Amino acid sequence: MPTTAPEREAPLAELRSLLVRAESVLARLEQALPPAPSQVDWKAAHAFRWRRRRTAFGNQGWLQPVRNLSSIRLADLKNVDEQKKIVERNTRQFVAGLPANNVLLTGSRGTGKSSLIKAVLNAHAKKGLRLIEVDKDDLVDLPDIVDLVAQRPERFLVFCDDLSFEEGEPGYKALKVALDGSVAAQSDNVLIYATSNRRHLMPEYMAENLEAKHQPDGEIHPGERVEEKVSLSERFGLWVAFYPFRQDDYLSIVVHWLSRLGCTAQQIEGARADALRFALERGSRSGRVAWQFARDWAGRHQG
Repeated sequence: MPTTAPEREAPLAELRSLLVRAESVLARLEQALPPAPSQVDWKAAHAFRWRRRRTAFGNQGWLQPVRNLSSIRLADLKNVDEQKKIVERNTRQFVAGLPANNVLLTGSRGTGKSSLIKAVLNAHAKKGLRLIEVDKDDLVDLPDIVDLVAQRPERFLVFCDDLSFEEGEPGYKALKVALDGSVAAQSDNVLIYATSNRRHLMPEYMAENLEAKHQPDGEIHPGERVEEKVSLSERFGLWVAFYPFRQDDYLSIVVHWLSRLGCTAQQIEGARADALRFALERGSRSGRVAWQFARDWAGRHQG
């Protein structure tokens, strides 16, 4: 018996309904999928930040150009001449394609550790040096970052500022592997420069010192927890230490910045007492405090 028109149209209606539902599901899936990785505009900047975005399918990372880079110069950094010499020499070797080391800059706060890295970037950017700033929480992405730049002709400093770890943080292991622990060879065009107020990047406790073993011949063997902490910092080929400034060092930095901000010699001489008082109130004589004082004082007396 031949089928009627309504009987023929029923399966088609069901098929159309199924297609509409399928298109709706696909549309929702497309919204949940991470966007395609954007191409990096390598000519947009000399420095980049690694950013991460959470999606339903995990985290996606990308490089964000830093278009307004600090203009600090090596000549602006005072009373850290030996530290400048070591870091600038290592960077110069790296830019020239010669053997160079990862660098850990440690010590007193505000003494110019981060500023020194920015200054060497400015000094060598025209020769192909680039910088990628990575937050501690994003260090797990280091393999992806290295793979992203491995075939580029530029030379890259991966910069980790104010680095320190607590027990069990995932970035700790990722950094160890990136420095010296992977089966893959380190990329020829990437170095890691890190700053920290902790010499071994992790908190140190008195109880750990009590784990040390005293041998019959008088030799001391550190405990396992101490060995583990040292194992990260020693993967940096160069350790560069920064120390607190003396009063005269602090005042010389104040003079430099006041001069750069356009103050006259007479004004600078008159600022001495205020500069000492400012440092006393802050409880620190550092390059950072000197810069902050100079901006405050110059702004008030040049208006």
